[in-house]
Amino acid sequence: MKRRLALAFGPSLGAVAVRFLALTLRVRHEEEAVRPHWRSGTPTIYTAWHGQILLMPHLCGWLKARVLASRSEDGELVARFIARFGLEVVRGSSSRGGAEALRALARLLAEGTGVFVVPDGPRGPKEVVKPGIVMLARLSGAPIVPMALGASREWRLRSWDEFRIPKPFARCVMRFGEPIRIPRKLDRTREEAARKEVENALHALTCQVDQEARA
Repeated sequence: MKRRLALAFGPSLGAVAVRFLALTLRVRHEEEAVRPHWRSGTPTIYTAWHGQILLMPHLCGWLKARVLASRSEDGELVARFIARFGLEVVRGSSSRGGAEALRALARLLAEGTGVFVVPDGPRGPKEVVKPGIVMLARLSGAPIVPMALGASREWRLRSWDEFRIPKPFARCVMRFGEPIRIPRKLDRTREEAARKEVENALHALTCQVDQEARA
């Protein structure tokens, strides 16, 4: 019963709460690294840590990227929440429907549509990039653009991802990093190096926005 109520009302209430919270925040968008890439119109794989995604559908919904969400019950909540911001979802994860979702995302990129992938979701480990995003970049030829959101004041939940919720009236920085291009032909050693490159870029970007928001 509780689960059905959460599915029925949670996404709508959550979207309203996020919009009201966003009205109180002072958000600075830093997009210099990716603007030349946007001008080229190249389809893009956007990525951010699971713990930072709360406000991204609201702040970055204008990108109209399709979002990868798991086939779990939690994934259904996420899908319904994201839909409240006019975004569409592709269902699948590393454990369920991963290959099918990967092919669907690759088709979208081939058609010119950007996609958004959470590389440590849906259940972690926290801030460890899984290989799927590198496989998608190899398959599609699309670059990966890391994203990070930092807040001057925030709550961190006691969840596996230490989910972040900016406190009302906080200063926030929403930053896009340099596009990362993955060669189509990689051996296992170079594939692991590419995975670490994406992981390190997300870690560095997270540290940067945290410092900037709190300065």
